[in-house]
Amino acid sequence: MSSSISSSDWRRFFRLAVYVAVAITGVIYAFVVTVDPFNALPLSPPLDRVPVTSNQRFDYPAVARSSQFDSAVFGTSTSRLLRPVALDVEFHARFANLAMNDATPYEQTRLMRVFLRAHPAAKFLVLGLDLRWCETDAIPRFTPRPFPEWMYRDTTWRGYAEMLNMFAIQEAGKEFGVLVGIKNPDQGRDGYTIFVPPDAEYDRARAAMHLREDGPSVPLGDREGPPATWQFSAFDELRPLLTSGTPTILYFVPYNRVRLPPPDHPGAAVWTECKRRAINLARAAGRVTVVDFMLHSPITDDDDLYWDAQHYRVAAADRVAADLAGAARGEASPDYQVLYAPGR
Repeated sequence: MSSSISSSDWRRFFRLAVYVAVAITGVIYAFVVTVDPFNALPLSPPLDRVPVTSNQRFDYPAVARSSQFDSAVFGTSTSRLLRPVALDVEFHARFANLAMNDATPYEQTRLMRVFLRAHPAAKFLVLGLDLRWCETDAIPRFTPRPFPEWMYRDTTWRGYAEMLNMFAIQEAGKEFGVLVGIKNPDQGRDGYTIFVPPDAEYDRARAAMHLREDGPSVPLGDREGPPATWQFSAFDELRPLLTSGTPTILYFVPYNRVRLPPPDHPGAAVWTECKRRAINLARAAGRVTVVDFMLHSPITDDDDLYWDAQHYRVAAADRVAADLAGAARGEASPDYQVLYAPGR
């Protein structure tokens, strides 16, 4: 029995299907590059975009290039709760918070380069030094989280080849929802996001449980020989950026007391040597201050200021912001120790 559909009918059907698929793909692509959810494409229309992506590595290059800011915070989640509005008041500046969850030193310095290229006359840089900076092994450049290298280059034309994938489409949908008012933004235009639960939901018993589960923090690495021979390779990424002349504060973050190794603990020597290297780095660079919050203090000894051993509450973050400004002015405080200050 012969088929009622001829081969020419099938050809017309497939041709039409291809045309429809191409048309739909073109519409989707046009939608994504117009919305530009990462605010990264050279020909983007001037829409009032906000960061929408949970992986800050995609959102922060645009924030770092923004002319709204003249100062910035960098680091990992241990610095993400420093509120730009609090820092603005303390430093008389316009801060963005560009600290990224679990960011490697390489990822942090790549973002610092973006910021400094866009702001050659930046007023202040603040960098939180934590466990990653004091590792003595070769440190991986990236975490398992995707890192869009094209966004961190001088030109971002490559981005037009990066917009036709499910992730970009998803983020464009979120950004469009914010733009038209059907979705509330969950991140600030200055990069700041409260990623811990609301303070009204603070559970002292749960926080205490987290603290009991933690212990002295020891940076990774095989170490042989005297501390002066250990390799802190993360500082190699940072050294060139400290010669820009921008006043910079390197601060060792305030881990809770349970993470502070006692003097006889093997980790204590690593932190001591890491702090010494940071001092040497600052001394060679110029306008760099090194501040140590990683010590027993009214902050680190107060368990009620912490969600867990790494992450403090917003009130503690505001206190750290005020302390950083005080340290920059040369003021003493039981909250911290100034390890090095230029000209003092």
